[in-house]
Amino acid sequence: MLKISIVEGRKQRRLVVEGRLVPPWSDELKAACERAGSGLDGRELVIDLQNLTTISRQGEELLLELMKLGAKFRGCGVFTNEILKQVARRLRGSGAQE
Repeated sequence: MLKISIVEGRKQRRLVVEGRLVPPWSDELKAACERAGSGLDGRELVIDLQNLTTISRQGEELLLELMKLGAKFRGCGVFTNEILKQVARRLRGSGAQE
């Protein structure tokens, strides 16, 4: 199961993601990010992954795609931080910009 909450702020819109980033819920996060990315009015979109417990291969691919689009990640625990580092290395290796 995956829970996605939206926290609105003056400088940012934050998506708080909790649970398991596995199919079919990774598609839900992708759709939520697409919806949240509209109407930012100069604010930053931040994805808070602190409470993720599991990330599947498809979830990693989604994180890579979001990084390519310039997503910012915050509040990550040790497990998620390590996954993000690996995904960022793949992004740099592909020649795309972070």
